[in-house]
Amino acid sequence: MGLSQKIWGIVKTKRVAIIGAGVGGLVAALELAGRGFDVQVFERAATPGGKMRQITVGGAPIDAGPTVFTMRWVFEKIFLDAGTSLESELNLTPLNCLARHAWNGRDRLDLFASIDETVAAIGAFAGAKEAAGYRDFCARSRTVYDTLEEPFMRSTQPTPVSLSLSRGIGGLGDMWRLSPFTTLWRALGEHFDDPRLQQLFGRYATYCGSSPFQCPATLMLVAHVEQQGVWTIGGGMHRLAQVLTTLAEKKGARFHFNAEVSEIETASGHVSGVRLSTGERFAADAAVVNTDAAAVATGLLGGGIATAVRRTPPSSRSLSAVTWTVNAKTFGFPLMRHNVFFSGDYKAEFDDIAVRQRLPTEPTIYVCAQDRDDNNSGASLGPERLLILVNAPAIGDQRRFTGPEITECEHRIFSHLRTCGLAIDRSEPGTLTTPAEFNQLFPATGGALYGQASHGWTASFNRPGGVTKIPGLYLAGGSVHPGPGVPMAALSGWLAAAALTADQTSVSVSRRVVMPGGMSTA
Repeated sequence: MGLSQKIWGIVKTKRVAIIGAGVGGLVAALELAGRGFDVQVFERAATPGGKMRQITVGGAPIDAGPTVFTMRWVFEKIFLDAGTSLESELNLTPLNCLARHAWNGRDRLDLFASIDETVAAIGAFAGAKEAAGYRDFCARSRTVYDTLEEPFMRSTQPTPVSLSLSRGIGGLGDMWRLSPFTTLWRALGEHFDDPRLQQLFGRYATYCGSSPFQCPATLMLVAHVEQQGVWTIGGGMHRLAQVLTTLAEKKGARFHFNAEVSEIETASGHVSGVRLSTGERFAADAAVVNTDAAAVATGLLGGGIATAVRRTPPSSRSLSAVTWTVNAKTFGFPLMRHNVFFSGDYKAEFDDIAVRQRLPTEPTIYVCAQDRDDNNSGASLGPERLLILVNAPAIGDQRRFTGPEITECEHRIFSHLRTCGLAIDRSEPGTLTTPAEFNQLFPATGGALYGQASHGWTASFNRPGGVTKIPGLYLAGGSVHPGPGVPMAALSGWLAAAALTADQTSVSVSRRVVMPGGMSTA
C-alpha cells in the first residue's frame, strides 16, 4: 500500500497549522492536505526548504545546505502517495563516482557506487588487504541497514526493547551483532589498518553532525545508503523543496512566507491555534512543528508547549559549520561533484571542536562543485559554483567568531586546498555563514545543524518522537526521530502526518498506521 493511510471512522478535526517549511514540514503538508485536512504552513523565511536553502552569488544560485540526494525510495513513495511520480517531477541523475578524496598532493581515492569499482580503487590505493577489509565493511554496513531500516527508521518512536522484539526470537542476537556499544572509529579499526581509510569512512559520522570517536558503530549504515544510489537534482536540492510546495498547494495547502510564529496557543491543554509575531492569529486543531526541537523546549514557540520536549544541554548538540558559497574559477585539482580534503590529524580536529570549542587548527574540507558531474566534466574556463564547508562547534548563541579567527580559518582552508593541488580564485566575494548566522536562521540551536549529536548507544533513542504528550502537537524535522538528513527528515514529516491522522479519527475496533513499505503498527 506504499504510503497509504488506513483510517477507521470519520475525521473529527480538520485545521492543521504547520510551523516551518523545511522538508519535514513540506511532506507533512502534502500528506495532510491530500487527506482532506485544512492545512496552513507558516514559514519565517521568504522561501521553502529550511536548511535546504540556496544562496545567490554572482547571479548564480548555489545550494548552501544538503547537497546529496539518497534513499530515493522514500520520495518515490511520497510522490506516489500524492498521485504523481518522482521521475515526472524531478530531473535526477545518478552518480557513479560518489566522492573524490585527497589528503595531500599525492594521495587521492575515489569511492564509487559499485562495490567492485571501489574495491579495485582501494586495492590500488592501499593494497589487497585493505580492499578485502572494505568488502567485509560493506557486508557489515548492509547488515546494520537491513536490521534497522524497518523497525527503527519506519517506526514512530522505537526503543531498544521494541527494536529487539521486532526481530523475533533472534532479536537480541541481531542487536548485539550491530555492536551498539562500540564506537564507529573502533569498528573501522576491525576492517582497516590504513588510517586514511579509517578517516574516510569515519567521516560518515559527520553526516548526522557527530564525531566518529563518540558515535556508535551503527552509523556505518551510511555506507550502504550511498551504495544504494546517490543522485543530483536538476536545478539543485532546493528544487525538491519547490516541487513539494507546489504539490502541497495543488492539494489545497496554503503557505504563508515571511510569517514567524511566536506562539502555539493551547486551550484546556490542547492545541488551539498559532499567533504570529505580527499579532495575527489562526485557529487550529493541531500543529506540526518543523523547527529544531530545541526551539520548543526553550519556549520560543510559547511556554504552553515547552514541556513537550526535554531540554538538552549545549554539550549534546551536533556539529555546526562554517561555509563559503562562492562563484569562482578553480585551477589544478580535478574536482568531481563531491570532494573531501582530509586533515592530517582527525582526532585533533574533533578535539578542537568538542573540547576546545574552537575552529579546528587542521580542518577537513568539503567542496561541492555544483557544475560538475562524476566524470570531472562540467568545468569551464569561467567561474563555477562551489560550496566549501568545514565543521565547527555549535556555540553560535554563546559567542560569534571574531574577524581574526575567521581570517585564520580561511588561511588554513585555502592553504590546505593548495597543498592538495586545488587553487581557487578569490577575487570575487562569496557568502560566509558561521554558527552565529546558523543560529539566527535556526533559533535555539547554537548553529547545530543536526539536532542532538549521536554520541553513545542510546542517543538515537533519545531524539523526541513525532507524537508529544500535548494533544494536537506533533514534531517533524531533522532534530526528531528518525534523524537528520533529507530522507530522514522527510520520513519524520510522514510519520507526524500519519500519527496526526490516526489521532483525529474515531477508533473502531483498532487503530493502525500503515508505515512506508506497508508495515503497520498497532
